[in-house]
Amino acid sequence: MRLLLVEDETDLAGALRVGLTRAGHAVDLAADATEAYELLLVNAYDLMLLDVNLPDVDGFTVCRTIRRGEVEVAAGRDLRVLMLTARGALGDRVRGLDEGADDYLVKPFALAELLARVRALLRRDTAGTGAVLTVGDLSLDAARHEAQRAGRPLRLTPKEFGVLEYLMTRPGRVVPAEELLEHVWDANADPFTETVRVTVGTLRRKLTGGDGDPPIETVIGRGYRLREAV
Repeated sequence: MRLLLVEDETDLAGALRVGLTRAGHAVDLAADATEAYELLLVNAYDLMLLDVNLPDVDGFTVCRTIRRGEVEVAAGRDLRVLMLTARGALGDRVRGLDEGADDYLVKPFALAELLARVRALLRRDTAGTGAVLTVGDLSLDAARHEAQRAGRPLRLTPKEFGVLEYLMTRPGRVVPAEELLEHVWDANADPFTETVRVTVGTLRRKLTGGDGDPPIETVIGRGYRLREAV
């Protein structure tokens, strides 16, 4: 999934980006509210990780502005927001949630807890409740970064895993290539390359093991669809 990390501490932002990327997410960085607004305008993020103490506008104001629709956000007001801050007093936590944050994590925190909270919020975003996604004979465990088909482990690259996860949260729905590029790749991806088509092609081969019909269908001129009965 594609995340926006709004954090002005360069070292912390870099470390979090590495951890989130290793967990299979595409991560863009913003150092202040102004940069965050610019990125939110053009990219439909699945989740924003928002520091409260920013150099221009505090995170509480950023969250409130988004929830009230006072700035244009590509993902709309349904954008998930996880606040990250050293301000752990009860009043601060209550204020963050009242301003529209979906969760509030106090620094310092363990990366494992951050990743667990991110997974929980993303499951909520796609109406999922279990820790493991299941579609037909496909199963995917985001926490362990493991996927199987009919009990057979799948050795997937991070992007193949991301594409499969995104399609499994939308079974039966046609997903345009542009949407996959928007949610599985970060801002450094070249929209004019064949990266999505190539990644889907290699994922298909791994899902079939060289035999049988691939569970991912190409809908000509529209995109890709994961069959619900696979």
